[in-house]
Amino acid sequence: MTTANQAGPQHQARRRWGEWLIENTVRLAGVSTILIVALIFLFLLKEGIPTFLDIPLRQLFSGRWYPIESLYGILPLLVGSLLVTIGAVIIAVPLGLTVAIYLGEFAPSWLREFLKPLIEILAGIPSIVLGFLGWVVLAPLIQNLGASTGLTAFTGSLILAYMALPTIISISEDALYAVPKEYRDGALAIGATEWQTIWRVVLPAARSGLVIAVMLGVGRAIGETMAVLMVTGNAANIPKLGAGMFFQPVRTMTATIAAEMGEVAQGSLHYSTLFGIGIILFLITFAINSVASRVVGVQGSRRRGGQL
Repeated sequence: MTTANQAGPQHQARRRWGEWLIENTVRLAGVSTILIVALIFLFLLKEGIPTFLDIPLRQLFSGRWYPIESLYGILPLLVGSLLVTIGAVIIAVPLGLTVAIYLGEFAPSWLREFLKPLIEILAGIPSIVLGFLGWVVLAPLIQNLGASTGLTAFTGSLILAYMALPTIISISEDALYAVPKEYRDGALAIGATEWQTIWRVVLPAARSGLVIAVMLGVGRAIGETMAVLMVTGNAANIPKLGAGMFFQPVRTMTATIAAEMGEVAQGSLHYSTLFGIGIILFLITFAINSVASRVVGVQGSRRRGGQL
């Protein structure tokens, strides 16, 4: 009895020490992440602030990017990034959510256990490999459809959609799986069909996770570099408006940084402008994450208020 009484306080002391260690490790990881992001932004700001001080905003956001003649208009790069990203979202979001709904609500368990890891493995394929396949296989197919060249914004959108799909499918399926079974049973019990249950109960209940999945997919598309550098034609021109605008060569902001950073002298205006593009990309990504956090926060408030 005495030995047991002595072991009790020792066990509790070890448990408290373990909990303290885990708690502070998690806190240190969180603080370190914030600190690293802040340092990255400060470095971008330090290197890129001359862009906004030395180049008039009217010239900076003009439509001519030609550094040899000291023309640093980033509008073609913004339009190219926007066009490729919008195309990828239009393709990836409906397809990704549809596959997630099938896996989460209709697929038998053996098929779900087979497909889910397979889809997650697809996310590990290097982007340079996908860019090479897009350049060798996909671009000629698109050119055969009537485009003047196969290296277009549409080609980049297809590659980025493929790269975003594993993220969207995996996180969306997890969000659907997290919806309590009681929600489904209650809806079916009052006469709702299976599709009505999914559309009116399951999807609204999983809205937070679905929004996060879509936003992470969008962030994956915006931040991609090598694949779009290889398959979009790398032409710093604003595409002509019309039905064929997706079938014209473009250049994205990330591709511009990758293509030109190794050729510029450190401290030059061209060098600073590339870092200025990095600042703009950072702010765009921050805005997307803020919107996602806002949507998730609103959804959480509604749940706490007793609404789906």
